[in-house]
Amino acid sequence: MATQENIKLVAIVDDDDLMRSALQGLLKSVGLSAQTFASSEEFLTSGRQYQTACLIADIRMPGMSGLELQAKLNADRCRIPTIFITAHGDEKMRMQALRAGAVEFMAKPFDDEALLESVRAALVS
Repeated sequence: MATQENIKLVAIVDDDDLMRSALQGLLKSVGLSAQTFASSEEFLTSGRQYQTACLIADIRMPGMSGLELQAKLNADRCRIPTIFITAHGDEKMRMQALRAGAVEFMAKPFDDEALLESVRAALVS
């Protein structure tokens, strides 16, 4: 039986309600614990970044972007394996994210199995 300490939390940060819900359902369907946040700011004020084992974040959101969130976490020495998802990415943005430590950069729509594979890899790193 899993205890609270060994459950690895996946945080989902996306301003799209349907995307958050779909991702949370996908992760729960394979037994992963996921919590959703409507913005980077909501994630940061929650304090959950310190319990997060993997972060799935949209790039373009109102307020702080996914890339700005990644930079803030890095500046705070809070290194979370991050998977970016975006409908508006380009190669320059992809390279920026990966250079800053992202483990994956996926274009929407993405393959569910590919995302799950990336999340599983991030959780064991």
